[in-house]
Amino acid sequence: MVKEAKARAMLLLLGLIVMNFLSVASQDYGEALSKCILFFEGQRSGKLPSTQRMNWREDSALQDGSDIGVDLTGGYYDAGDNIKFNFPMAFTTTLLAWSVLEFGQLMGTDMKYAVDAIRWSTDYFMKATSVPGSVVAQIGEPINDHNCWERPEDMDTQRTTYVVNQTYPGSEVSAEIAAALTASSLVFKTIDSEYSNLLLQRAFQVFDFADKYQGSYDSSVGPGVCPFYCDSNGYKDELAWGASWLFKATNDNKYWDYIQQIMNSSKSMVITRTDDVVNSLRDSFTEFGWDSKQGGINVLVSGLVGNGSDQNPFIQDADKLVCSILPESPTKFVTYSAGGLLFKPGSSNLQHTTALSFLLLVYSRYLEQSRRVVKCGNVVATPTRLVAVAKGQVDYILGRNPLGMSYMVGYGNKYPQRIHHRGSTLPMIQNHPQHIGCKEGTPYFESNNPNPNVLVGAIVGGPDINDQYVDDRLNVSQSEPTTYINAPFVGVLAYLKAHPSKYAIS
Repeated sequence: MVKEAKARAMLLLLGLIVMNFLSVASQDYGEALSKCILFFEGQRSGKLPSTQRMNWREDSALQDGSDIGVDLTGGYYDAGDNIKFNFPMAFTTTLLAWSVLEFGQLMGTDMKYAVDAIRWSTDYFMKATSVPGSVVAQIGEPINDHNCWERPEDMDTQRTTYVVNQTYPGSEVSAEIAAALTASSLVFKTIDSEYSNLLLQRAFQVFDFADKYQGSYDSSVGPGVCPFYCDSNGYKDELAWGASWLFKATNDNKYWDYIQQIMNSSKSMVITRTDDVVNSLRDSFTEFGWDSKQGGINVLVSGLVGNGSDQNPFIQDADKLVCSILPESPTKFVTYSAGGLLFKPGSSNLQHTTALSFLLLVYSRYLEQSRRVVKCGNVVATPTRLVAVAKGQVDYILGRNPLGMSYMVGYGNKYPQRIHHRGSTLPMIQNHPQHIGCKEGTPYFESNNPNPNVLVGAIVGGPDINDQYVDDRLNVSQSEPTTYINAPFVGVLAYLKAHPSKYAIS
């Protein structure tokens, strides 16, 4: 009897899972794309424009930069706090620009909003790099900020400007900003050629600064960025990443030579993911995110070498990246939940899912153009297979999962209601014009009520390896959205919007 009861319970559970899967089998990728881009308006810092659509937000941080006599208003808050961390913000900008470069023609009317999202960032980065020989790395005191639950409009914590310079260098943040400016210059090349040229010229200057004065901002900025956005992977990958984008923009062989030199560098570094000591950046081909650029470098450069030989090391490493992701690959490096979600070690897992899905989709296009497939031992992966895997991840995020939950706020009938995000949690200025002090926001944080302001399009950190999700603001790694989760998803959704039913679900 006990065995029969367990069997019936198991069948019921499987039935519920299947019903959840089927109920969200059809996705509206166009709607998801629009909302994915809209999210960035909810993260804006500075003086908001009249075209602002996330209307529960108001102007904020209008005195940023006053401590050093430079206007540093604008840019984005990276997640649910009110700090402007320029390192992940620059990566976000690079990925938004790459999304538009690859898939902008498929975005339709959303293309304008995607470009606006990029410009909101690049306008800020032009200010952050306006003083020769220095780069602004961050604005805001993170410890004090994280101890307060305040709307960005009410911030009264110290807005310290952290700067790297020739004496206290920060190659990773500087080179990532150079990459963002370069990639964005390509976006604006046919839209606003004058602005495009300004971005590229500034990118040259910032990259030269990053290269000439090498060093990590971990040491130069210290507690300002650590332990929040420490560069555990070293700054060499950002230098190669910046050079890759400059090579794409200029076709100048000096950048090509530089990329190869850096990628083949014998300088050892520690990868905190496994504590392995690697001999060169090539050994980290599975990594891609705000901290590690190797996977992105290989995919980007493989597209630049075109129909190059399979023996090209960038193509070989991009192939290895694919083999590290595909579920059926004998050299798979990631893991998958029972429901099918890709996982890598670390918190806020969906940052890995969206970034790697983007690389799969971009690389599938490069494979098609060169009429190649990827061989993972005895497994042959076609371009179509890469797209199918990426599509399976997107569908999971949008609700095709055991909980039947969309992990994009405001998309679908069931999505996170209590995300870890200050502005979303606290009442909007229109409804509560009185100042809400540092600790006065705590009751809103501790409340079990849903957030009053819907941060439409925000993708949270996501479920755990068991496909479970706790909808609680205290559950930071699962419930906090970030800009760098959304940025690569923009490109993937644009592609799927144009090809909604072309590929089988993985």
